[in-house]
Amino acid sequence: MDLVIVMTTLFVGLPWIILHYITRWKTAATITADDEVLLEELYQLAKRLDERMDTVERLVASENPDFQPARLSHDREIDNQQLRELENLLAEKKGSSK
Repeated sequence: MDLVIVMTTLFVGLPWIILHYITRWKTAATITADDEVLLEELYQLAKRLDERMDTVERLVASENPDFQPARLSHDREIDNQQLRELENLLAEKKGSSK
């Protein structure tokens, strides 16, 4: 009887525990669909805030010619390159998920 319990533990219980925690570890390391939606919303919010800052800086610069913005210049291609790359990746991801 003791031999049956030991064999069951070794050949059923131990692999089950190991595979269970490997599966849990792999699923915890991935981004869920909810996470992707949240990231998309945050990206859109950041983009809108960036556009608002550009507008505020243009208004202040039009009223005060000595104003020097501390931020990056408005809509310079080199500044927006990373944003465009991110937008392309998001568009590709949406295209492949449909």
